[in-house]
Amino acid sequence: MNGTPVEAVLLTDARLVGAARAVDVLVRDGRIQAVGPRTSADGRAGGANVERIDLGGRTVVPGLWDAHTHMTQWALARRRVDLSGASSAAEAVAIVARQLAEQPPPDGLPLVGHGFRDGLWPDVPTAALLDAAVGQTPVVLVSGDLHTGWLSSAGLRFVGAGESSTGLLREGAWMPFTAAIDHVPDAVADTWVDEAARAAAARGVVGVVDYEIADNLDVWRRRMAHGSTALRVRAGVWEAYLDRVVAEELATGDVVVGTGGLLAQGPLKVITDGSLNSRTAFCVEPYPGLTGDGARGVLSIPPDLLIPLMGYARAHGLTSAIHAIGDTANSFALDAFAATGARGSIEHAQLLDPADVPRFAALGVVASVQPEQAMDDRDVAERHWPGRTDRAFMFRALVDAGVTLVLGSDAPVAPLDPWIAIDAGVTRARDGREPWHPEQRLDLRTALASSTDGRPLAVAAGGPADLAVLDVDPDDQVDAPGGLRAMPVAGTMLAGRWTHRGF
Repeated sequence: MNGTPVEAVLLTDARLVGAARAVDVLVRDGRIQAVGPRTSADGRAGGANVERIDLGGRTVVPGLWDAHTHMTQWALARRRVDLSGASSAAEAVAIVARQLAEQPPPDGLPLVGHGFRDGLWPDVPTAALLDAAVGQTPVVLVSGDLHTGWLSSAGLRFVGAGESSTGLLREGAWMPFTAAIDHVPDAVADTWVDEAARAAAARGVVGVVDYEIADNLDVWRRRMAHGSTALRVRAGVWEAYLDRVVAEELATGDVVVGTGGLLAQGPLKVITDGSLNSRTAFCVEPYPGLTGDGARGVLSIPPDLLIPLMGYARAHGLTSAIHAIGDTANSFALDAFAATGARGSIEHAQLLDPADVPRFAALGVVASVQPEQAMDDRDVAERHWPGRTDRAFMFRALVDAGVTLVLGSDAPVAPLDPWIAIDAGVTRARDGREPWHPEQRLDLRTALASSTDGRPLAVAAGGPADLAVLDVDPDDQVDAPGGLRAMPVAGTMLAGRWTHRGF
C-alpha cells in the first residue's frame, strides 16, 4: 500500500456456515459494511486504499465469547503445577515432590498447584501427607473448581490459617486465604493476563465476561490503558465494589469511557452455594456418606440476603449473575429473580429440578453453562448425585424449553477455549468414552450460537467486525472424535483489526 492508510478491508472468497456459495465481506471503521457476491461487496468497497485479503474458501463465523471466566486466576493457573491428572492424594503429592525437586519456588514463596479433584480419590488429602514429602516448604494446592484448598503445615502458616487444620479447607474456610497466593505485582499479573488474552484470541475469542474476585472495573481500566487490547471485556462486579459502580452510574452493558470501546460494565456476581467436587453444592438430598449440617452442601447466600441484594442491583440498572450449582440453590436463585424482577443469568445451573427448567424461560433468566465441566464431573456426579444425573447439565432440556443458553469455561476450572465447550456440548463425550446422557446433547448450530454473544451465525452487514476465520467448516468436524475441540483457527478480527492471523 506504499504507506497509504488502509480505509477498509475486503475479505474475499469467504464461506459462511451453512451457505453453499462463497462471499466477500467488506469491513470499514470496525464494522461489517457489506456481505455478498464479489460484484456486490467489491463494488461497495470503492477507493484505492482497500486491503484485499483472499481467504481461500475458509469459513468465517462471528467472533466467539467466553461467558464466564476468572482472567487473573486463569493467567496464574497457566503457570502453576498441574494436578488435574492426579487420581489420588498420593499421586498428587508425588507430582508436587517432583516439581519441588526440579524447580523449587523462590525463597519465601509457596509452591502452588492447581486442578486437583478429590471427589473420587481413594485416599484423603491432608497436611501430614504433604509434610512428609515437602518438609518446611509452604505448599498450597487449589482444587479444579476453586472451592477447596489443600495446604501443607507450612502452607497453612504462609496464608495465615494456623496449624490446627487438617490441611483441607473448603468454601468459607478457604476463600479468605486465596488472596495470599493470588497476589503478584500488578505489572506482572497484567503481563500474564495479556498473554492469556492473546492465546484466547488465537482460538477465535473476541470477548470474555470476567468474574475475577476483584475490582474488575479498575483492573481492566488499568490493563487497557497499558495496551491490553486483545479482547472485549465485560467486568463483573462483586458486592464489595457495588456501591462504586452505582456511584459512577454504570449500568450493565455501558461502555466505559477511555477504553476504546473494549470495556463494558458487567453484571453483579453472587455465589450462593458451593460445588459438586467439594460436595458443597446445595441440594435437596444429602450427599452419600455425609451427615449433619453440611450433608446437603453449603448455602453461602440465603434468599433473605440474596433478594435485597439483587433488588438493589436492579434498581441501579445492573443485571445479576447468580452462581447456583445444586438443585435447591437453583430453585432459590429463580425465586429471587421472580421476587425482584431482576434480569440476568444463573451461572452453572448444573443440577436442576425438572420443574424449574421452564421457569428459566418464563422469567427470562439465561442459563450460563460450562459444558466441559460435565465431562470433568461425570464420574463425580455418578458417585455424589446417584440416581439424579439425568437432570444434571440439562443443556438440551433447557434449549427445548425456550431458555437462552450461553457457553463458557469458568477458566481456570476448564481451559479458556470455546471450541472445547462447543465440542463437549455437542458430543457429551471425551477421551474416547461413550456419550454421557446423550439425550442432553446440543446441535452444532445451537452450540455455536450460544458462543457468539447473541449474534446470528450468518455474518451480516451492520454488526461489529468481530470475526473468526476457520481453516475448516465446523459442519465437517462434528463426526470426527474431538474434531470440534481441535478446530484450527486461521485468524481473529476484533473491531476490524487482526488480533490473531496465521495465514
